[in-house]
Amino acid sequence: MAIEIKQLHPLFVGEVSGVDLSQPFCDGLAQDIVAALDKYGVLVFHDQKITDQQQVAFSRLFGPIETTRYLLRPGEPLRLDKHFADVSNMDAHNRVVARDDRKWMGILGNRLWHTDSSFKQISATYSLLSAHVVTPTGGETEFADMRAAYDALSLEMKERIENLVAEHSIFNSREKLGFTDFTPEERAGTPPVAQPMVRVHPGSGRKSLYIASHAGLIYGMSVPEARMLLLDLIEHATQHQFVYTHKWRVGDLLMWDNRCNMHRARDFDSSLPRDMRRTTVCDTANDKRPAAKRAAA
Repeated sequence: MAIEIKQLHPLFVGEVSGVDLSQPFCDGLAQDIVAALDKYGVLVFHDQKITDQQQVAFSRLFGPIETTRYLLRPGEPLRLDKHFADVSNMDAHNRVVARDDRKWMGILGNRLWHTDSSFKQISATYSLLSAHVVTPTGGETEFADMRAAYDALSLEMKERIENLVAEHSIFNSREKLGFTDFTPEERAGTPPVAQPMVRVHPGSGRKSLYIASHAGLIYGMSVPEARMLLLDLIEHATQHQFVYTHKWRVGDLLMWDNRCNMHRARDFDSSLPRDMRRTTVCDTANDKRPAAKRAAA
């Protein structure tokens, strides 16, 4: 069955019908999904009653999948398979974590505007997030269309940032919240990487901003100037006209292209369970070396 797509926002985001991800994948499905993502940037699949294995199988249609950062933390118990980013508020025993739990600190970091894995040597193309348990209110996810945000910049700003390169680090974004509890293995395993601030999307050919909370430095610029420019660009890109807010329901699966979107989670009642499971596809065509090594090369 051919997929059908209804646009949910004037600029981007498509609601997909005609796809049941619990069933065998038909020929051409991956190509249709990629074409839709090139156009809409974010896709919404409702009523997907899928297992973790089915989510992993669907994700692998689009490339190799990341493994969780928690593998760099010796002895850290995992609630889910290593191919999932567990963005729930539940521990390895399916209990709601306390507000002073290390995992809760990581969840708070997801409320910053960000792009998944922009801080990794191999960044991400697509993320796929499935909702297993949601709270009655709150917990929305917001997306910002970075293509439209780039298009709306002044000519002077476009010329200013055209060739700028920012340094991205998970420690930069988490330290904004005062969170510094990382092991030596985590710090050694996720060194900073260099990312251009303007990218041309390979599927659509459109230019897009590539910034967000993991970016903390801009090469050739003082730290205060760089951070002010990044703040100005994030403020510009997250204006109401560029943002879609998704209200989750159980069975939703959202898939988005990290190369042309930022996103952030919103607040919810932390005493209630919220079970969200993300798989992330590696952008092997855009392999990055750590910024420090790039500078020395």
